[in-house]
Amino acid sequence: MKTLRPILVCALGAAAGVAGCVDRRIHITSEPTGAVVMLNDAEVGVTPCEVNFTYFGVYDVRLHKSGFEPLVTRAEAKAPFHEWPGVDLAAMAVPGTKKTRIDWHFTMQPEVVDDAALLARAHDLRGRLDAPSTGAANPEGAPPAAPE
Repeated sequence: MKTLRPILVCALGAAAGVAGCVDRRIHITSEPTGAVVMLNDAEVGVTPCEVNFTYFGVYDVRLHKSGFEPLVTRAEAKAPFHEWPGVDLAAMAVPGTKKTRIDWHFTMQPEVVDDAALLARAHDLRGRLDAPSTGAANPEGAPPAAPE
């Protein structure tokens, strides 16, 4: 038994040394390209981009680019078969790198600017600023509104 122990330790060490590694990446693209990407409130790059990840599950995704409506959504990173609990232990015993790549593609909509509505809001705000306040108490030290 004593002679078997060093052999067993060496065998376990060799098995651990040749066991597979895991490379998990999410590849994110968008239409149009060049959108800033945030995953779970952390900026990860500009599309197209790839980011390493550790955990499978649902991620909060935000994309923004000038001239386009901001995109706020969720996307799921699903585990492939070789990453399922139980199966992953056997898969890790096989030498080599296990690569998992998840592809997400997002389509952004052009920003819609309604000039007429924007001008109407601006005129409304200007009218509120120019009109004397009625019935509202003046802040301390502020002169009373002049009658028209």
